Amino acid sequence: MDTKALRRLLDRVSRGSVSPDEATRTLNGEAQAAGVTLDHKREGRAGLPEVVFGPGKNLEQLAEAVRGLAEGGRPALATRVDAMQGKFLLAEFPGSEYHAKSGLFAANFRLNLDGPQPATGQALVVSAGAADHRVALEALGSARFFGLDMGFVPDVGVAGLHRLAPHVEALAQARVVVAVAGMDGALPSVLAGLLPAPVVAVPTSAGYGVSFGGVAALLTMLNSCAPGVSVVNIDNGFGAACVAAKILRGPERH
Repeated sequence: MDTKALRRLLDRVSRGSVSPDEATRTLNGEAQAAGVTLDHKREGRAGLPEVVFGPGKNLEQLAEAVRGLAEGGRPALATRVDAMQGKFLLAEFPGSEYHAKSGLFAANFRLNLDGPQPATGQALVVSAGAADHRVALEALGSARFFGLDMGFVPDVGVAGLHRLAPHVEALAQARVVVAVAGMDGALPSVLAGLLPAPVVAVPTSAGYGVSFGGVAALLTMLNSCAPGVSVVNIDNGFGAACVAAKILRGPERH
């Protein structure tokens, strides 16, 4: 906050139009709108910017959260946005992008999730099957929002493991690999046994009855005998992108 803005804030406190608590939140980089408190200083403090979580918010809260983060042309991202929310946000923010399959909405930023994807990059998302693509694309788009050079290797699960072979060289060059798999959840162990990079494992809820909505894949990944596997929650592609970004960006602050 510059000197003039600070003086205006202090003047408002002295007049009683802003409470000391509200002023403190402003100085801490927080802003409130429609019952939502935004954390504008999160990137400087924690290394990654705040992202809006769509579920549980009404349309007004969702729009105000995105508007607050996108102020001044800054990139803003919302996750788990459903079709109704996406349609509403597209109308509220002309020129924005909603990608229905991944559930991602982006303002002042292009996700580039449609069409063929590069199978190389400093980081790679690897999915076991087409049923895992929603979660894989959430990871891919979120990682790009965080500024990662992220590629995508789809449909190379253990049911057709030979499909992985053409990508091993590119995977060996990646600095971090995000492995997305449901069913038996075996793909991360295979990758960790082949590659020098850390593997961020994402269990998905894809599978038959005894997969228990992804719990079977989660337990497989947690019990991996291949060293270098870390595991995020079921269907949490966004969380995997956060881990990958922190691995690659290290302790830098913005």
